Amino acid sequence: MKHLNKLFVAALLALGFTAQAQNEDNPWAISFGVNAVSNRFGASSEFGDQFTHFFKTEESWNVLPSVSYLNVSRYIGSGLSFGVTGSVNKIDKLVTRTPGTLDFQVTDPGDLTYYAVDGIIKYGFLEKSWFNPYVHVGGGYTWLDNSGNGTVNGGIGVNFWFTENVGLTVQSTYKHTFEDQADANVPRHIQHFAGLTFKFGGKDTDKDGIYDKDDECPEVPGLKQFNGCPDTDGDGIPDKSDSCPDVAGLPEFQGCPDTDGDGIPDKDDACPDVAGLKALQGCPDQDGDGVADKDDKCPTVAGPKENGGCPWPDTDGDGVLDKDDLCPNVKGTAANRGCPEVTEEVMKRLNEYARTILFNSGKATFKEETMPVLASMLAIFKEYPNANFSIEGHTDSDGSNALNQTLSENRAAAVKGFLVENGIVADRLTSKGFGETKPVASNKTAKGKAQNRRVEVKLIKTE
Repeated sequence: MKHLNKLFVAALLALGFTAQAQNEDNPWAISFGVNAVSNRFGASSEFGDQFTHFFKTEESWNVLPSVSYLNVSRYIGSGLSFGVTGSVNKIDKLVTRTPGTLDFQVTDPGDLTYYAVDGIIKYGFLEKSWFNPYVHVGGGYTWLDNSGNGTVNGGIGVNFWFTENVGLTVQSTYKHTFEDQADANVPRHIQHFAGLTFKFGGKDTDKDGIYDKDDECPEVPGLKQFNGCPDTDGDGIPDKSDSCPDVAGLPEFQGCPDTDGDGIPDKDDACPDVAGLKALQGCPDQDGDGVADKDDKCPTVAGPKENGGCPWPDTDGDGVLDKDDLCPNVKGTAANRGCPEVTEEVMKRLNEYARTILFNSGKATFKEETMPVLASMLAIFKEYPNANFSIEGHTDSDGSNALNQTLSENRAAAVKGFLVENGIVADRLTSKGFGETKPVASNKTAKGKAQNRRVEVKLIKTE
């Protein structure tokens, strides 16, 4: 055992320089266990006789009852791996053959220390099976005490995998020296190995049992059927392809649910609990007016969107909808946009009142007794809130034309002012003065002059 330190140095070298192990998932492997050495095979002269005592361990097997070999290897690819094995043993049984006979003798050479360093190339079969046989070739150097020989090696072996990473390895290796058996420092022999093998080196960042090289989601634990990607909601659609990864859904909606079954996924459905129409973002429309029930103020009666889904009202019942009715609270005609039309009879009454308006002489102020007349006119103007009127003032021929013109303008303006002050919109009224230019009677008589001093109202018609 004095050279045991050399074996451990060789083992360290093996850890640093070995090339590949059992498979691409876990490219590295380390094996250790016991080994047995027998030169019975090499001592036979006939091939058939080489196996006659193969399993008679007590006759020729040298076994060190402790951990006596270490192998480190790395997977190359296509079933091939390369490794280095260091082994140690104690040789107390050496087989020799009596020359000229088939007789064998087992001698005790005096506890020779056996140690070897071997390179090994393996080709495995059934890589994905728990039963993994292989053949191997290689070469190395073997010492018996201080004497050694190079060897060319070959053999068979098998791995029995208990788990993906742990297995039992059994191997037999024939080591051939090219010197004459009698002259060789190390005779040709067979070395048997039995031990545990541990595969390692596969990277699984998220610890989901799927190696990073095969894991499409290496940072997040996932499922094998999704190549390592998670399916948080369990709907059979991996999160990376699931638009709603936290809620179980349907494949046709990229993993999103459709609670109301209307063909619109909940994430796009404004009414996810009630079946509706695609055009209304999944909301129903009971009255079919194109306004979703949730936005429809009259969900059971069809109406335009502009009125919140309700029919337009006709408050005054004149057949003109309020939206088009300029006088929604007063009955009118469609021709006058819902407002009452000013008839000739109305204009006749207005002018009957207007002609009786009394002004203080030479002024544009009203006499007290004319106030009821103005009030009656005001009531008529209020009945026709959409009609526009012109207030016209006239005088007799007394006085100058200029004075009469000014007076007529002021009196017409006074009437307009009264109406505006009492609620008539100013934009509906205009006022004009014509002085003495439009008499309706002779200015030569007192009666005619009285008729010429007047106020007239005219309807302004609009298109």
